Amino acid sequence: MKILYFAWLRERLNRGEEELVLPPEVGTVAQLIDFLAARDEAFALAAQKRSLIRAAVDAKLAGPDTPLAGAATVALFPPMTGG
Repeated sequence: MKILYFAWLRERLNRGEEELVLPPEVGTVAQLIDFLAARDEAFALAAQKRSLIRAAVDAKLAGPDTPLAGAATVALFPPMTGG
């Protein structure tokens, strides 16, 4: 699965994307964020306030309980503002 990072996540992690093979127990967006935090200290620090991270699964906005089964891409980004 391709994980894309945007805005301050990209800056703090010093990468815009990565390819991962997720373990079977990672089945939702929330579990993905937990998995990323457990394997990467920089991500854990960036994700301390989970409410500041939004996700899109295959280009569709997704909540924490959104399943990842069959998804090719997950994008992680801060909340967006209008304007």
